[in-house]
Amino acid sequence: MTRAVAIFAILLAIAFPLSLLAGRVWLEPATTPNAALILAELRLPRSILAMIVGAGLGAAGAAMQGYLRNPLADPGLFGIAPGAALGAVAALWFGYAAAPYLLPLFALAGAGGAMALLAAIAGRTGGIALFTLAGLMVASLAGALTALAISLAPNAFAMSEIVMWLNGALTDRSWREVEIAAPLVAGGIAVLWIAGRSLDALTLGEAVARSLGVDPSRLLWLLVVGIGLTVGASVAVAGIIGFVGLIVPHLVRPLTDRRPSRLILPSALAGALLLLVADSAVRVLPLVTELRLGIALSLLGAPFFLWLLLRMRRGEL
Repeated sequence: MTRAVAIFAILLAIAFPLSLLAGRVWLEPATTPNAALILAELRLPRSILAMIVGAGLGAAGAAMQGYLRNPLADPGLFGIAPGAALGAVAALWFGYAAAPYLLPLFALAGAGGAMALLAAIAGRTGGIALFTLAGLMVASLAGALTALAISLAPNAFAMSEIVMWLNGALTDRSWREVEIAAPLVAGGIAVLWIAGRSLDALTLGEAVARSLGVDPSRLLWLLVVGIGLTVGASVAVAGIIGFVGLIVPHLVRPLTDRRPSRLILPSALAGALLLLVADSAVRVLPLVTELRLGIALSLLGAPFFLWLLLRMRRGEL
């Protein structure tokens, strides 16, 4: 883990200052007018938020793959991201998004509702199969309600806002979103790190994990809270950004001993790096309008997912 942490920390230290300069117009602090203002109010909060969101999604993906013992698992499977998206869509639908903090608060409320529903269905037994099915049900329900909200949008402007927000982006984000996401994501990663040793025991099987003193219900609650905080906060400030939790653990795993507890922190750093680089890339692409970050990650993640499926078919995973 130490080597992986060092590698991604060094790469982040290189990528971060470059991300502050990247944009449709490259920033030259010595010659660009109002360079200090642009850095402080536009580039800096956006880059920091990219790292926060990426760290949360990367850590959540590593924890989920460890819990389900499935390398194709993704945090969206829990239903927490769709629940957060439903909350944000409700804010846009009712016209509350213009008020400061209301859209993120609605998104966090949606994530909390999805967490509560998930825990109510699967919380007593702690079984992995039931937990997975419950997550799929919550995700399906939240997705259906989101589609209903889009179809019943009160006007074309609200529909456009909802669809654009669901695509995920860090455009026009400020220090306000950083203040919202940073403590929640940090708390979520801390909870997932606490669950790491139990996830290590779970790799030996549920029966063996129980014999080693792992409480399945406690582990389930730790994961629900940890993933709820990281994914819910990320969706609240940036919309739906997929595939980070799927891609990152696979990039990190060869650099560790493959135990889930040794994967969470490096995955957080790698997720921060991936989203920082991806956001910098969409800013410099020569397009009429900036490519949405969620779309860019989907274009990258879909072929990666197909590659993983082919490896699994050949028995390499």
